[in-house]
Amino acid sequence: MTEQPRHPDGTARPHRPGWPPLLKRWHSTRLSRFLRILGPGVITGAADDDPSGIATHSQAGAQFGLGMAWTMLLTLPLMTAVQEACARIGAVKGKGLAAVIRDRYSRRVLIPLVWLMVVANTINIGANIAAIAAATRLLLPWVPIAALSIAFVAAILVFEVYTSYRIYARVLKWLVLALLAYPVTAFVVGQPWGELLRATVVPRAEFTYEYLFILTGIFGTTISPYLFFWQASEVVEEELERHEGPAGGDHRPVSARFLRQIRVDNAIGMCFANLAAWFIIVTCASVLFEHGVRNIATAEDAARALEPLVNTFPHAGFLAKAIFAVGIIGLGLLAIPTLAGSAAYGLAETYGWREGLSLRLRHAHGFYGVMVIATLVGLALPLTGVDPMRALVVAGVVNGVVAVPLLLCLALLARDPVVMGPHRSGRLSSALVWTTFAVMAASGAMLLASVVLT
Repeated sequence: MTEQPRHPDGTARPHRPGWPPLLKRWHSTRLSRFLRILGPGVITGAADDDPSGIATHSQAGAQFGLGMAWTMLLTLPLMTAVQEACARIGAVKGKGLAAVIRDRYSRRVLIPLVWLMVVANTINIGANIAAIAAATRLLLPWVPIAALSIAFVAAILVFEVYTSYRIYARVLKWLVLALLAYPVTAFVVGQPWGELLRATVVPRAEFTYEYLFILTGIFGTTISPYLFFWQASEVVEEELERHEGPAGGDHRPVSARFLRQIRVDNAIGMCFANLAAWFIIVTCASVLFEHGVRNIATAEDAARALEPLVNTFPHAGFLAKAIFAVGIIGLGLLAIPTLAGSAAYGLAETYGWREGLSLRLRHAHGFYGVMVIATLVGLALPLTGVDPMRALVVAGVVNGVVAVPLLLCLALLARDPVVMGPHRSGRLSSALVWTTFAVMAASGAMLLASVVLT
């Protein structure tokens, strides 16, 4: 008979019921297996809600209340289909999206698109550095902005260049938890949930210049070209890590199990990304719009504006501001490596350099050099006094221009039997990607027209 456990003083320790051993082993195994599936899709989804995206969704809620809550139901299937196609191409071919486009079509088609994407990414890196420094300043007002910016960039560069892919991916997965800041903020503020659900499922469109401009911004920040390159290449990194498929070293076909896993990972990531964006819109709608605060230029403006307006319980305003700011910081720290990494993957695959986070610095100088240069140039933008909002408008126009031909290539590649074999897109996936192409073409045209008219 097993002796009853005792405290160090000799007294019997009370029995506490727990999981039966077999059930506990099943529970821990299933949970760990599920967590291992989560990777490129979840990271990509969280990176989509970077500080520039947070600013756009905050503007939508502040200017139009709940009138744009419905947009998240529209972007969810489009974003999911596009990113799943990118991931599937990477898995089947064992190489990134830029390399597949180069091999199937022409480097001349690819070079201008990739360089435009690199320019837009660098601008976005600068805006994100400025945003996380400003958000940190809300919590630590005595620390200079320049010192915060330099400290964050130094930490990011060390992380990008000197950590292994396994550690890199693990840290990025933990930063995904920053998405929880926005549901928590919404519950701290308090919401009319019935009204929110009605506004989400019943569109309330306005055909005004201001409404169409913000709508265009939502499409542009949700379906961004850099995410196409990032997810395809990160799936290849996962194949290398797990010794799966054509990138695993033995040139075998990708397994159906691995494809199922990346679909699950992608679906979960896109759902979380759109849900977090929805919470940002409704939080700003229920607080800022209802109190007449319409002028939100940056993500940190939204965090700062919450404090005096939230009175759900004592110190609720400060708590709402702090949680919102922590979300900006966490997602900014996630987005900057993603932006720099996608620029590096795109250029390396275009020019045939050795590339990949699984390689050491000495084996991939060009790849890591692009990441470092893009991050340092991004740091220089806010430090030299460049207006981050004007820069983001430029980046938005560039992304709108680049997204359209990239989506055309993606739709053709994913459906091409020569490229994808038995894993080519089905009718639903293909229809959603083509719909995204049409939406982004119209969105890009509206954005260009709005810039010319202003």
